[in-house]
Amino acid sequence: MPPGPDMMLELACGPGPVCGVDEAGRGPWAGPVSAGAVILDPGRIPEGLNDSKKLTAKARAALEIEIKATAIAWGVGLASIEEIEELNILHAAGLAMCRAIEALAVKPAFALVDGNYRFKLPCPIKTVIKGDSLSCSIAAASILAKEARDRIMIEMDGVYPGYGFAGHKGYHAPIHVEGLRKLGPSPIHRMGWAPVKAALAGDLFHDMAGENLEA
Repeated sequence: MPPGPDMMLELACGPGPVCGVDEAGRGPWAGPVSAGAVILDPGRIPEGLNDSKKLTAKARAALEIEIKATAIAWGVGLASIEEIEELNILHAAGLAMCRAIEALAVKPAFALVDGNYRFKLPCPIKTVIKGDSLSCSIAAASILAKEARDRIMIEMDGVYPGYGFAGHKGYHAPIHVEGLRKLGPSPIHRMGWAPVKAALAGDLFHDMAGENLEA
């Protein structure tokens, strides 16, 4: 088994609290985008931290509880459907990250951010490609972001039934395609996404490709 992330990147940032930052939900056709920010206690690192996409739902749920119980500080931020439409998904993700950092009870001196895009955040940053597999703090942030967003999409499944949001969380899935074909977009669908535009135009088919396209 390959080694999981460690705290070496955090330690290399120098003195002062270092937070990991990651987002969840840039690709889906529906729902908000979320972000997590976490300052871990180096002496209380939860075991099993990893990129949230590599963990089972059960492992993510358990780690979310442990992260919140042991971290020096943690925060979650969201950007709404309206903000995604107004700003575009990249800038909305940056807004969610700003909100996550601002929600921290301890102000970070530095942030490690997953990916290679240099978002304008409330503190100096270092981007880390595949950071959720390399940094414990980013991995923890990815777990909080995904768990927060998943809960919202499960709740939205009850508000807007017929799309299967509780299962796929807004991503491409046959039940989602069928829901769009039959019902058209819901208020939480991202109207700028190609599959949602196709549904509005009556051109959405069961076998359509392009899972997470933004027009």
